[in-house]
Amino acid sequence: MTDRKPRSRRTFLAAGAATFAAASLPAQLAMAAGRKAPQWDISEWINGDAGNVDTLSGKVVIIDFFQLWCPGCNKFSGPLMTYWQQRFAEDIEAGRLVMVKIHTVFEGHSYQTVQRLKTYIGEKNITVPVGVDRHVDGNRIPVTMERYRTSGTPEMVFIDTDGMIAFQKFGYFEPVPAEQMIVEMLAHARA
Repeated sequence: MTDRKPRSRRTFLAAGAATFAAASLPAQLAMAAGRKAPQWDISEWINGDAGNVDTLSGKVVIIDFFQLWCPGCNKFSGPLMTYWQQRFAEDIEAGRLVMVKIHTVFEGHSYQTVQRLKTYIGEKNITVPVGVDRHVDGNRIPVTMERYRTSGTPEMVFIDTDGMIAFQKFGYFEPVPAEQMIVEMLAHARA
């Protein structure tokens, strides 16, 4: 059963702190510092076309690389994206922040079909653009996943207003410092 009630920040963050392992933000930043964000290779968009990295210059971009059957995606990154979508609604409306989910299937290809993805998006009430990461020449790993060198799902990436990766983290992380980073990037976008 899908919980569609919005969670308060305190409830979400308390649950996150109690449930998920924290990682130090400086170590995460060092991993991705200074790397130009690669272009996405999307075979199909659901909920609207988000464009691409080169068309989003001057905006802050949050990407959630996910799979519909991924437990961490369903318990952590999906709810976090929903919370941030509510938290930063004004910045999304003003065009300073773009939130995107990329369905990057590297296992269970016969189950995680586009039709199942569309059903999942409806059940989870996902309203941000969802891109289907393109597979070529029968490769198990999709193109955008390779370009971003993701380790699996969930993996989140923040792209700053200059098109550089500011944050990239596989799995769980402490949401509070990451949210503060978004606040700081958005302040720069407003300047």
